[in-house]
Amino acid sequence: MRELCGLAAVFFDFGGVLAEEGFREGLIHIATAAGRDPAEVLPLAYEMAWSTGFVLGSVDEAGFWEAFRRATGIAGRDEDLSAAVLSRFVPRPFMFAVADAARAAGLKTAILSDQTEWLARLDAAHDVFSHFDMVFNSYDHGTSKREAAFFHIGLQTLGVAPQKALFIDDAAHNTDLAASLGFKTILYRDRASFFEELSTLCPPLGATHV
Repeated sequence: MRELCGLAAVFFDFGGVLAEEGFREGLIHIATAAGRDPAEVLPLAYEMAWSTGFVLGSVDEAGFWEAFRRATGIAGRDEDLSAAVLSRFVPRPFMFAVADAARAAGLKTAILSDQTEWLARLDAAHDVFSHFDMVFNSYDHGTSKREAAFFHIGLQTLGVAPQKALFIDDAAHNTDLAASLGFKTILYRDRASFFEELSTLCPPLGATHV
């Protein structure tokens, strides 16, 4: 297995890293359109995503939206609510360029994300998966980035030690857990700071933004 800058693999989160955070932005739109305060609706929606097991594949989108409607009182057809979310997962070409550069250098690339059945639909719309060697979706594995086991699944499948892996995520609790397991990590905040950190960690990959 080839290495670059001491790395053999790069793991990317999806929403908030490879694409805009469509779930959050879609829920803000849904709440606003219903005349509700997003600050009240978002926590309920996130709670429903976890308590129903939607993120872990225990229910499909119909089960999630039914729980969402009961919890919030917001009406709407499943397809319309899903469209409001999916349309806001806008891919970030510069992040896919990093993945492509890593692959071209011989590194393994993977998505490791707390996602749902929607990820396959987003792949169909945007050709996401072709940029990666593997896709680890919590919905398919029944575990999430809240658990060390999910990270170990990714490492073992790719045959990579954590010290040789970079994990990029936009949530500090996820990068903190990955770091505790031995991963190198970058907490994504914005494009400029991301490339600054990436250029320090691995200049050839950081140069992809030029």
